[in-house]
Amino acid sequence: MPGLAPAPCGGRRKARPHMVMGPEPPAAAGSTLVADELPVESEVRAIEGRSLGRIAWNRLKRDRIAMAGGIIVIVLILVAIFAPVLVKLVAHPPNDFHDDLLDPNLGGLPKGRFGGISGSYLFGVQPVTGRDMFSQIVYGARVSLTVAFLAALVAVLIGSVLGVAAGYFGGWVDAAISRVMDLLLAFPQLLFAIALVSVLPQSLWGFGGTFLRMAVLVVVIGFFGWPYIGRIVRGQALSLREREFVEASRSLGARGGYILFRELLPNLVAPILVYTTLIIPTNILNEAALSFLGAGVKSPTPSWGRLMSDAVNYYQPDPTYMIVPGVAIFVTVMAFNLFGDGLRDALDPRAH
Repeated sequence: MPGLAPAPCGGRRKARPHMVMGPEPPAAAGSTLVADELPVESEVRAIEGRSLGRIAWNRLKRDRIAMAGGIIVIVLILVAIFAPVLVKLVAHPPNDFHDDLLDPNLGGLPKGRFGGISGSYLFGVQPVTGRDMFSQIVYGARVSLTVAFLAALVAVLIGSVLGVAAGYFGGWVDAAISRVMDLLLAFPQLLFAIALVSVLPQSLWGFGGTFLRMAVLVVVIGFFGWPYIGRIVRGQALSLREREFVEASRSLGARGGYILFRELLPNLVAPILVYTTLIIPTNILNEAALSFLGAGVKSPTPSWGRLMSDAVNYYQPDPTYMIVPGVAIFVTVMAFNLFGDGLRDALDPRAH
């Protein structure tokens, strides 16, 4: 047959049938469903991965030091909130005197070493009065944290509004607000607080005692603290007021108030939040300093600064009474600073 080579050994070679490539069989219904779902899941994950909040949280979780500081901050806040329950479980009421634990031959110092620390009195007892130091520290956390948080709230509210207004409007508004900031930054805060407390009446507008003292501390610390955050917000607003979304709002006829509170301030949440976590430890130190100088709350209300002030006369024979509130202030301020630094790095888009 023409076209075919002869088979060897006289045999006949069989022609191989041509293989026809037909269409591929359709995939099973289940496999088609999985294939259709995979791109959708990856797309959803990609969209979730672009969330700034999720990125910041992932960065913050990787910072172990910042997370440790945040855990300590949460524990301190819970201790302050549940102080009565905690004292009832492991300590004694903060204003109960325990004269039997004091040595009259040593001028009222606690019996035993290290301020009378024992299983019943975890931080020892206070000289002369014999009050439980653990209860004093726990209830003192209430005063310090309350003043610090409320003063930070006052400073953030005033500083954010005036700072964004100065940065957005510019001109004489910026000049006036900036000069007020410079004046307050140069004003002696501690001296003003001491002078104000010295002329403060026992009762004002129906309020008195510890509440009035704490209110004065909040107003003084918060009012003199807003220029710091005001400068930060002003600088950020200066760079944001020329952005496209602000120009788009102007072109649509939005007024200045709408742009300030609906466009600029929401984009300044990250620096405001970071500064708030950093100003709280500063407020704790300011409250402790004012209480140490006698411008804070008065006895028998516990306060870390007042405890250190009372310990001045006893730190040589027994420094425990000064070390305990000092360590409480140190740990609290350090925890807030570590958490604030980590939060700043997590919210910084330029961070690696």
